[in-house]
Amino acid sequence: MTERPLMKVGVAGLGVMGRNHARVLSDMRGVRLTCAFDPDPPTAEAARAYGAVPVTTVEAFLEADLDAAVVATPNRHHAELGVALLERGVPVLVEKPIAADLAGARRMIDAARASGVVLMVGHVERFNPAVEAVKKAIAGDDIISIQITRVGPFPPRMGEVGVVIDLAVHDIDIIRHLTGSEITEVQPQLARTRADREDTALLQFKTDTGVIAQINTNWVTPYKARMLQVATQQKFVVADLITRQVQEFFAYDKDGSYSTRTLHTWPNEPLKVELTAFLDAVRNGTPPPVTGEDGLANLDVALRCLERA
Repeated sequence: MTERPLMKVGVAGLGVMGRNHARVLSDMRGVRLTCAFDPDPPTAEAARAYGAVPVTTVEAFLEADLDAAVVATPNRHHAELGVALLERGVPVLVEKPIAADLAGARRMIDAARASGVVLMVGHVERFNPAVEAVKKAIAGDDIISIQITRVGPFPPRMGEVGVVIDLAVHDIDIIRHLTGSEITEVQPQLARTRADREDTALLQFKTDTGVIAQINTNWVTPYKARMLQVATQQKFVVADLITRQVQEFFAYDKDGSYSTRTLHTWPNEPLKVELTAFLDAVRNGTPPPVTGEDGLANLDVALRCLERA
């Protein structure tokens, strides 16, 4: 059997998430991490640790003869760099959120369609084994409500966005993913205590299928917690997205008793599963599991929360 040629992949942006992408890609079979871009020369040098050539200009990155690219730059650069790559026929995995605004997101989607190449958005929690275990557990059930808690201490380096865009957009995607429906109503409550942007948010939603959902997220909790709770007509499922422990409560009785069981999850690294899915879509010419339209819908809900507040 003839081996497939190595896919030449590049990473743009070598912050925390970009380095994670570079680390995983450099260890994947069938992939060659050829170059990594960052405009800061000392930061770009980190590419060498992953066997990649560092480049410090967008032009050099665009001319690198890539089969696929990961865009993990700050949000404000996603659309410009993403469109430039897509117009050159380079498939793109862009980190969440897809862009800084809806216009930029639409430009990327249009560029991908015009070039006929894959555009995927990096909502990595979709690939968390605990989330997938919950989705399987509630398959076919009528969902009543979803509650998600994503809290932790204030980040050492404040980014360009608050908790809604940085954190809650993960959970907006989880709600859409689990319900298979769109969020039609938003009721946000935001607060600023330590930053110029919101660092605390309580977001309430309703989907077009009648599911009610709530996201509690902040940067003021002294410990990190990621919890997902889903109530259906038949059961109640609780997942810790950090430990990946999932419990299902079912068979309720009139006397208040119920049965429980622990659901199996697997130890796969979500980012590796995500990158594998992206590269499989590129190789096979199939739609990615998280499309540009998904990214646009998630960003739209997040921005509506900020506007309403």
